[in-house]
Amino acid sequence: MATLVDTNILLRMMQPHSAQAQIAERALGALRRDRETLHIASQNVFEFWAVSTRLLSENGLGLTVDRAWQEVLRLKRLFSLLPELPLLPEWERLVVAFRVSGKNSHDTRLVATMAVHGVKNILTFNIDDFARYVSIRVLDPRVIA
Repeated sequence: MATLVDTNILLRMMQPHSAQAQIAERALGALRRDRETLHIASQNVFEFWAVSTRLLSENGLGLTVDRAWQEVLRLKRLFSLLPELPLLPEWERLVVAFRVSGKNSHDTRLVATMAVHGVKNILTFNIDDFARYVSIRVLDPRVIA
Protein backbone atom coordinates (compact mmCIF):
# COMPACT_ATOMS: atom_id res chain seq x y z
CA MET A 1 0.00 0.00 0.00
CA ALA A 2 1.12 3.57 -0.62
CA THR A 3 1.49 6.24 2.07
CA LEU A 4 2.12 9.96 1.69
CA VAL A 5 4.48 11.37 4.32
CA ASP A 6 3.29 14.74 5.63
CA THR A 7 5.71 17.64 5.85
CA ASN A 8 5.61 17.69 9.65
CA ILE A 9 7.18 14.22 9.65
CA LEU A 10 9.92 15.40 7.28
CA LEU A 11 10.62 18.44 9.43
CA ARG A 12 10.81 16.41 12.65
CA MET A 13 13.46 14.24 11.00
CA MET A 14 15.57 17.41 10.91
CA GLN A 15 15.28 17.84 14.68
CA PRO A 16 16.95 14.71 16.09
CA HIS A 17 16.67 15.85 19.72
CA SER A 18 12.91 16.20 19.49
CA ALA A 19 10.77 13.43 20.96
CA GLN A 20 8.65 13.63 17.81
CA ALA A 21 11.74 12.93 15.67
CA GLN A 22 12.19 9.57 17.35
CA ILE A 23 8.49 8.78 16.97
CA ALA A 24 8.58 9.74 13.28
CA GLU A 25 11.66 7.59 12.63
CA ARG A 26 10.10 4.57 14.38
CA ALA A 27 6.85 4.97 12.43
CA LEU A 28 8.71 5.25 9.12
CA GLY A 29 10.77 2.20 10.01
CA ALA A 30 7.63 0.20 10.84
CA LEU A 31 5.99 1.21 7.55
CA ARG A 32 9.11 0.26 5.62
CA ARG A 33 9.21 -3.13 7.39
CA ASP A 34 5.59 -3.61 6.31
CA ARG A 35 6.74 -2.88 2.74
CA GLU A 36 4.74 0.34 2.46
CA THR A 37 5.72 2.59 -0.42
CA LEU A 38 6.49 5.97 1.15
CA HIS A 39 5.83 9.02 -1.02
CA ILE A 40 6.32 12.75 -0.87
CA ALA A 41 4.74 15.32 -3.17
CA SER A 42 5.95 18.62 -4.58
CA GLN A 43 3.75 20.33 -1.96
CA ASN A 44 5.84 18.64 0.74
CA VAL A 45 9.01 19.96 -0.86
CA PHE A 46 7.60 23.52 -1.01
CA GLU A 47 6.48 23.41 2.63
CA PHE A 48 9.75 21.81 3.78
CA TRP A 49 11.74 24.51 1.98
CA ALA A 50 9.69 27.33 3.49
CA VAL A 51 10.10 26.10 7.06
CA SER A 52 13.69 24.87 6.81
CA THR A 53 14.96 28.17 5.36
CA ARG A 54 12.91 30.36 7.70
CA LEU A 55 14.79 31.90 10.64
CA LEU A 56 14.79 30.11 13.99
CA SER A 57 13.27 33.24 15.54
CA GLU A 58 10.35 32.84 13.11
CA ASN A 59 9.70 29.18 14.03
CA GLY A 60 11.87 27.85 11.22
CA LEU A 61 14.94 25.65 11.11
CA GLY A 62 17.33 28.41 10.01
CA LEU A 63 19.06 26.39 7.30
CA THR A 64 21.06 28.04 4.57
CA VAL A 65 19.84 27.61 1.01
CA ASP A 66 22.72 25.20 0.31
CA ARG A 67 21.94 23.05 3.36
CA ALA A 68 18.21 23.08 2.63
CA TRP A 69 18.93 21.99 -0.95
CA GLN A 70 21.04 19.07 0.32
CA GLU A 71 18.17 18.04 2.58
CA VAL A 72 15.66 18.21 -0.28
CA LEU A 73 17.93 15.96 -2.34
CA ARG A 74 18.16 13.56 0.61
CA LEU A 75 14.35 13.47 0.95
CA LYS A 76 14.03 12.70 -2.74
CA ARG A 77 16.38 9.73 -2.24
CA LEU A 78 14.54 8.48 0.86
CA PHE A 79 11.02 8.78 -0.52
CA SER A 80 9.34 8.32 -3.87
CA LEU A 81 8.41 11.73 -5.30
CA LEU A 82 4.94 11.63 -6.84
CA PRO A 83 4.92 13.18 -10.32
CA GLU A 84 3.42 16.64 -10.65
CA LEU A 85 0.04 16.16 -12.29
CA PRO A 86 -2.84 18.60 -12.79
CA LEU A 87 -4.41 18.91 -9.33
CA LEU A 88 -6.52 22.02 -9.60
CA PRO A 89 -9.85 20.35 -10.48
CA GLU A 90 -9.55 17.88 -7.59
CA TRP A 91 -8.37 20.58 -5.17
CA GLU A 92 -11.30 22.79 -6.18
CA ARG A 93 -13.73 19.92 -5.67
CA LEU A 94 -12.32 19.19 -2.21
CA VAL A 95 -12.19 22.77 -0.90
CA VAL A 96 -15.82 23.35 -1.91
CA ALA A 97 -17.12 19.94 -0.76
CA PHE A 98 -15.39 20.14 2.62
CA ARG A 99 -15.73 23.92 3.12
CA VAL A 100 -11.96 24.38 3.49
CA SER A 101 -10.55 27.83 4.17
CA GLY A 102 -7.32 29.46 5.24
CA LYS A 103 -4.13 27.52 5.84
CA ASN A 104 -5.94 24.18 5.64
CA SER A 105 -5.98 24.77 1.87
CA HIS A 106 -2.37 23.54 1.82
CA ASP A 107 -3.37 20.22 3.37
CA THR A 108 -6.19 19.95 0.84
CA ARG A 109 -3.60 20.12 -1.92
CA LEU A 110 -1.90 17.08 -0.37
CA VAL A 111 -5.25 15.25 -0.30
CA ALA A 112 -5.84 16.22 -3.95
CA THR A 113 -2.41 14.80 -4.79
CA MET A 114 -3.30 11.60 -2.98
CA ALA A 115 -6.59 11.31 -4.87
CA VAL A 116 -4.99 11.87 -8.28
CA HIS A 117 -2.31 9.25 -7.54
CA GLY A 118 -4.55 6.73 -5.75
CA VAL A 119 -2.66 7.04 -2.45
CA LYS A 120 -4.98 6.19 0.45
CA ASN A 121 -2.78 6.75 3.53
CA ILE A 122 -1.07 9.80 5.01
CA LEU A 123 1.40 9.69 7.91
CA THR A 124 1.06 12.88 9.96
CA PHE A 125 1.21 14.32 13.45
CA ASN A 126 -1.68 16.62 12.46
CA ILE A 127 -4.46 14.06 12.66
CA ASP A 128 -7.26 16.61 13.03
CA ASP A 129 -6.21 18.51 9.89
CA PHE A 130 -7.05 15.50 7.73
CA ALA A 131 -9.98 14.02 9.66
CA ARG A 132 -12.62 15.55 7.37
CA TYR A 133 -11.42 13.60 4.34
CA VAL A 134 -13.26 10.30 4.54
CA SER A 135 -11.59 8.90 1.41
CA ILE A 136 -8.17 8.69 3.10
CA ARG A 137 -6.74 6.89 6.11
CA VAL A 138 -4.81 9.08 8.52
CA LEU A 139 -1.90 7.30 10.21
CA ASP A 140 -0.75 8.66 13.55
CA PRO A 141 2.98 8.00 14.03
CA ARG A 142 2.45 7.83 17.80
CA VAL A 143 0.27 4.76 17.27
CA ILE A 144 2.50 3.12 14.66
CA ALA A 145 5.73 3.71 16.58
